[in-house]
Amino acid sequence: MLSSERCHRRLLFGQTVAFVVVTVFVVGNLCAWQENVRPKLYVSLADEEYLRFQGNESMIDYFKLVLRDATSNSLLVGARNIVYNLSIYDLSEQTRLVWYSSEDDIKMCVMKGKDEDLCQNYIRVLALPTPGTLLGCGTNAFRPMCRMYGINGNSYSIESEKPGQAVCPYDPAHNSTAVFVDNELYSGTVADFSGLDPIIYREPLQTEQYDSLSLNAPNFVGSFTQGDFVYFFFRETAVEFINCGKAVVSRVARVCKWDKGGPHRYKNRWTTYLKSRLNCSMPGDFPFYFDEIQSTSSLVEGRYGNGNSKLIYSVFSTSTNAIAGSAICAFSLQDIADTFEGNFKEQSGLNSNWLPVNPSKVPDPRPGSCHNDSRTLPDLTLNFKKTHSLMDENVPTFFGSPILTRVSTVYRFTAIAVDPQIKTPGGKTYDVIFVGTDHGKIIKTVNAESADSNKKVTSVVIEEIDALPTSEPVRSLEIVRTMQYDTPKDGSYDDGKLIIVTDTTVIAIKLHRCSSEKITSCSECVALQDPYCAWDKIAGKCRSHGAPRWSEENYFYQSVATGDHAACPSGKMPKDGNAEKQGYRGDIDYDPQRPSKDQPGNDMISIMQDKSGYDDKGPQITPDLINAQYTVETLVMAVLAGAIFALLVGFITGYFCGRRCHKDEDDNLPYPDTEYEYFEQRQNVNRIQTEPKLLPQVEEVTYAEPVLLPQPSSQNKMQHSPKNTLRKPMGHHHGVNSETLFQPDGYSARDNYRGRDNFGTLRSHQGDNYRRGDGFSTTRSVKKVYL
Repeated sequence: MLSSERCHRRLLFGQTVAFVVVTVFVVGNLCAWQENVRPKLYVSLADEEYLRFQGNESMIDYFKLVLRDATSNSLLVGARNIVYNLSIYDLSEQTRLVWYSSEDDIKMCVMKGKDEDLCQNYIRVLALPTPGTLLGCGTNAFRPMCRMYGINGNSYSIESEKPGQAVCPYDPAHNSTAVFVDNELYSGTVADFSGLDPIIYREPLQTEQYDSLSLNAPNFVGSFTQGDFVYFFFRETAVEFINCGKAVVSRVARVCKWDKGGPHRYKNRWTTYLKSRLNCSMPGDFPFYFDEIQSTSSLVEGRYGNGNSKLIYSVFSTSTNAIAGSAICAFSLQDIADTFEGNFKEQSGLNSNWLPVNPSKVPDPRPGSCHNDSRTLPDLTLNFKKTHSLMDENVPTFFGSPILTRVSTVYRFTAIAVDPQIKTPGGKTYDVIFVGTDHGKIIKTVNAESADSNKKVTSVVIEEIDALPTSEPVRSLEIVRTMQYDTPKDGSYDDGKLIIVTDTTVIAIKLHRCSSEKITSCSECVALQDPYCAWDKIAGKCRSHGAPRWSEENYFYQSVATGDHAACPSGKMPKDGNAEKQGYRGDIDYDPQRPSKDQPGNDMISIMQDKSGYDDKGPQITPDLINAQYTVETLVMAVLAGAIFALLVGFITGYFCGRRCHKDEDDNLPYPDTEYEYFEQRQNVNRIQTEPKLLPQVEEVTYAEPVLLPQPSSQNKMQHSPKNTLRKPMGHHHGVNSETLFQPDGYSARDNYRGRDNFGTLRSHQGDNYRRGDGFSTTRSVKKVYL
């Protein structure tokens, strides 16, 4: 009993030490973590500063999908039972396409155990195959259907209908993606009611069914086409880490557009399907990974440093039970292609590690590459591809590290849109990135180093926008324009709009706030580091891109890289009593009470100082306007330090109290703790012995070992009864072993006539003389020697 308690205390001590080590590691990483970059502008929009489409006010529309129809300058928004056609100029509803599930489908869905709200038709696939036609697919009460519509002005007519299995998900909450390429629809979704059969599909080709090596519980987030391939982005459970536990990683997969399937049993299977891991992590000897991809942008082509590249921007997050963090990473299409030309990864045995395949074992023609006719590929290539769809190398982050990271307990990144290659005065170009969160915020950021280098990152958060009256997740983002931004028409130009889609509303806001009346000086305008904004020295105000003579550096002052221009004098924010509008937002995680839209002055813009960006130059906030607040890192470190201190004090107190309280109990125990006594004797041996002994002390311990007795005959049953087989005690004799720990009755009396062998036993080598009359002995003695 006491021994188990002592083991419990040791286990508690080990757990405490482990907790201390992990806590120190976490705190150390928080201290070394990239600090949350504070925004230059904190924006809360007034009613007149955004456009809103509410949709059906009696129920939630669950908006998710946005498709731009360039022929009519309209937006097609997929919702519950409806496709809305909205004007790109003011988000007014022009017409709607109504598509309800039949009563029979709804009843069958409810009978299968689904909620009636889910047993509706949620539009999840929209495409414009040709001008004047619309392809739409919906969940249709867990019985997916696709329809082809003819567009005639503002009216839609059904031309054809077919099942949407493997094209559209069954469950409206399931993540899926689709892209229309060369009159073919490529989709990534699930192909069954239970959602257990993931698939990448183009009729009639599909990935292997119920094959974890191909797809292992994926969540698809995006797709696009480039060249001969179609690319899919998703997150899934990693099969290569299955021996070390469960982990989710992000993937990019590709298939060839000219794939026709293989011969024989590969007739309806992809012959070119391959996948690689996307590496979005904080660099270092022990990288910290943002494993779960959430959204991707469209493909962006531009100049970065001294070369041109094609990039795809993505947002990632940690898992829900990990340290709450999000990141933005960019990946080059060339780097993605290089991984698909590298080594394959394989597991040679069931319990083996996943290792790269020796290139000499890769068959020819190479699996996964495009061929003129995939139906002629040899079985050796197809069999290898079936078991080796995973590539060994990861796709690296393009700039060497994430463009922006956030450690936040309030929100995570959910959606992304990129306005590519915004040209600034002087000719440099930058990609402006908009990110939506699950808390209703929009973050506008840029990599200030991208125009000069493709190996460095300087994160600049230009704006944090509270665009929504409630904190609901942003489902998707889209940037739309009616004409090229730098092509003025009749003295005007289109700055474009950012379309924000949530479950309940569609909102359009301006891409910048360069002309705000709160930006009153050259230094304030330049310090924003916003590629959309520059200081017009002739007009004496901050102007936006597209203005006349925008590209001439002599007329406009701007420096996205540094936030400082030599022609702009340093200045501080004026103290004009508008402290509430110019206040410092100390912690990005802080979510203040959102002001009512009916109150005046809600178009709040807070100019914020980024200490790491430009020191004492540009707009500043005087100390009396700064409200002291604690950052998340400081709070976490304080809580962890207090927890460690409390654990140590509790452990020490409990240890000493336990020794004092259990001391008396140990003395009264009927069965002493021999282990404890043994160590106590070992510790006190030097104090007992006055002189060291030259030879080890030998202690002989004997014990009784039962030996099987023969079955007595029937006539001797009384003689050999259990009672008669007991040894009779001999009280007058005390052998040399009378002080042993265990000694059966009558045992020591027989030691006089037993000889000892060379091994310390009491048996002799005198034949059968040592045995009893019946030829068997009931016990034998063994000597133990303790050194």
